[in-house]
Amino acid sequence: MLKISIITVNYNNLEGLQKTIESLGSQTWQEFEHIVIDGGSTDGSVAFLESKSHQFSYWISEPDLGVYHAMNKGIAKAEGTYLLFLNSGDHLYSNTVLEQQQHQITDQAIIYFNLQVVEGNSTFIKDYPEVLSFSYFVTDTLPHPATFIAKSVLEQTKGYKEDFKILSDWKFFIDSICKLQVSYKKVDSTLSTFYIGGMSSDPANRGIKQHEKQQVLQQEYALFVQDSTEAVYYKNIVATFKKSRIIKLLVQLRFLNRF
Repeated sequence: MLKISIITVNYNNLEGLQKTIESLGSQTWQEFEHIVIDGGSTDGSVAFLESKSHQFSYWISEPDLGVYHAMNKGIAKAEGTYLLFLNSGDHLYSNTVLEQQQHQITDQAIIYFNLQVVEGNSTFIKDYPEVLSFSYFVTDTLPHPATFIAKSVLEQTKGYKEDFKILSDWKFFIDSICKLQVSYKKVDSTLSTFYIGGMSSDPANRGIKQHEKQQVLQQEYALFVQDSTEAVYYKNIVATFKKSRIIKLLVQLRFLNRF
């Protein structure tokens, strides 16, 4: 059975698409299928895909309803046990990373790695925690370009919520971990490179992100939000109390040292 399917979604991002496909074509381990879902691009992407069609197990270019609709189309065509979404512009960390890490892709439903993030001239490695919790997902998420997901879990959640513009992948992760309680594993190694500048990092979309997140939290996790808020509140009180005691002690010691 095929182990890994890599899905790339693209729309009018020829330069990014070329970068992604070059990265996958250069891998020293090629035991994966590559699926490309293009949204009907008009910037030369389609001609490029036609020239590289021998590298894909499946590709199509047609209008869609947005990025998550396109990702769901990729899921439907994938034959791998595990799926990785490496959208146009993203690429793997090195030409040997799949060869080095493919043995890790087993047993657990969600397997996530660290992510190299590039923002302008700044580059850093984003590290993710080994233990995931509801409070973690209130403020953060997992990196879809560096996370292998069992196809069976995506089928269980019926894929991604298509009427969301930005945070459907976040909703999938919080539902899978906190509601379905699927198994997961952190691999402390860097898998992919992500360039800030897409929809989710666009300041103009902050309001949409906040609305989508609040919709999920209030409608599906209201009790969890209340408990999490109370826990943070009491944690801050305890921290403040301890800090005040330390300050008082330091003042007393300073006073005594004057004599």
